[in-house]
Formats: sequence, structure tokens, C-alpha cells
Amino acid sequence: MPALLLAGSVQAQTVVTAGPDSAKVSTPPTPPDTTRRTERLLGWRMTRPKKAAILSAVLPGAGQIYNRKYWKLPLVYGAIGGTLAVEIFYQKRYKEYSKGYRARTDGDSLTIDNGPRSGLEPTDEAAKAGLVFYRAHRDTWIAYTAVAYTLNIVDALVDAHLHDFDISDDLSLHWEPSVLRVPTSGLAPGVAFSFQLKSKR
Repeated sequence: MPALLLAGSVQAQTVVTAGPDSAKVSTPPTPPDTTRRTERLLGWRMTRPKKAAILSAVLPGAGQIYNRKYWKLPLVYGAIGGTLAVEIFYQKRYKEYSKGYRARTDGDSLTIDNGPRSGLEPTDEAAKAGLVFYRAHRDTWIAYTAVAYTLNIVDALVDAHLHDFDISDDLSLHWEPSVLRVPTSGLAPGVAFSFQLKSKR
């Protein structure tokens, strides 16, 4: 009974061999990481993605500039700056209510809550509710700021990984049938198909 073997490869021909009980596929060796360290930062050799990630971690947007994705800068600074501004807003309100609540509950009648908003609260319970509200929202927006900062680093890292990735239409697919003898099938030959994806550059 004929056997059908299918093998595919990208940029290099894949070799398929058939034996009595096994098939062996050979692929080109992966170059070591040291050969990819073509960039330098403060005297250290490193890969392009690592350098982009470090730059974005030190200064948000620097990795995008390094990757020459300047159009992403408004997105980076908008996300980080926007979340940070809201976090600062809630932090100021939290500090006001925290100070006002302490003034209300310290047992000293001479201490007065002079906060422009907390001082208008009718009861201590209302002031405490405002304190809890602003503290919770401050913590939430701190988390949002951390997420925006992390996404800035991840974006620079992924862009650097895709820098040399060929996404053009200049690709061709070549297939070629051939006759392959299978030792386990006696004199009946098998059929093999080889596929190869090549760049036209």
C-alpha cells in the first residue's frame, strides 16, 4: 500500500527519510544567542529586543524611538500620563480626607477639619466613607499606571523581535513530487511531496 509523506520547510529544504519504523526530519541549526548580540548599551553587547526593552524600562517611549515607531509615542505618553494624572488626583483627595478624618477623631476640640471638601462632610462617618472611597480609587489607578508602563516595555520588545521579520508579499511556494521506496511495503513505491517556502529577494 503506498505511503504518503508530507514535509514542509521555511527558507531551507527539509530532508525526510523513511525507515521500517521511523521517519527523521532534519532542520537547519539555530544560531547561538551570542551571534545575535549585535547591539551595544553602555559597553554591554546584547540583542536588539533586550536593548529596546531596557530603554523603555528606563524611559518610557525610548524603546519606541529606538525601533523608529515614532507614531506610538502619543499612545505611550497618553496611556502612562493619563493614568498617572488620575492617580495623582485621587491621591490628593485621599490625603485631604485622611488629614480631615484625623482632625475629627483626635479628641482635640481645637483641631478643625479645614479641607475644602472633607470639611463640608456632616459627620465623621461621611468623612471616613470619603477617605475609603478615594483610597480605593487611588490604589486602582496605581495598578493601571503599572499596567500602562509594562505594556510600553512589552510593545518595544515585540517590535524589536519583529524588526527583521519578512512580512512582504515577495514569497513563493514550491512543491515537487518524487517517488520514494518504502522498505516495509515490498516493491510498491511510496509517494512523497516536498514543500519549500522561499523569499524572492
